[in-house]
Amino acid sequence: MKMNANLIRPGMVLEHQGKKWSVLKHQIVQPGKGGAFIQVEMRDLDAGNKTNERWRTQDTVERLEVRSHDCQYLFKDDSGFTFMDTETFDQFTMHADLLGEQAAFLQESMEVTVSFIEGVPVSLELPSQVILEVVEADAVVKGQTASSSYKPGILENGLKVMIPPFIGAGTKIVVSTVDCSYIERAK
Repeated sequence: MKMNANLIRPGMVLEHQGKKWSVLKHQIVQPGKGGAFIQVEMRDLDAGNKTNERWRTQDTVERLEVRSHDCQYLFKDDSGFTFMDTETFDQFTMHADLLGEQAAFLQESMEVTVSFIEGVPVSLELPSQVILEVVEADAVVKGQTASSSYKPGILENGLKVMIPPFIGAGTKIVVSTVDCSYIERAK
């Protein structure tokens, strides 16, 4: 199915140069001079190689038809990440290379959407937000709270995120899985 390049999102599977590619990251770049373009980081589903590709926003790309299933994340072991299809209760494993940076957001019993091509799992779609605990946060500098500045914090999954000065270690926060950014304090 043909689609405009500006509609590319992480988790989609594209056909490019005769190969199947899973989209890992995308960024829309608007240079000061010239037209906007899409910078896409992709992984070859067969060979596992990564590549970066650029398309103009008006270019068309071929999106492969995939079947999506609601699944539940179970556990991680030496062979990879194990999921269960919530309809058929079939279990399958996805290799860590296939998940990329998304693997850091997986939590036990998390509901996710897994895309399959010809019965083979190829990509994962996470919920847009997850709740994680801040395990390390810098101290607040006096006078810093007067401005809208942020400080670095480390989450329980090891990722770094910029958090407001009033958030300390041990606080649970809501984090965007798209760009790993702070959204709000968890209730």
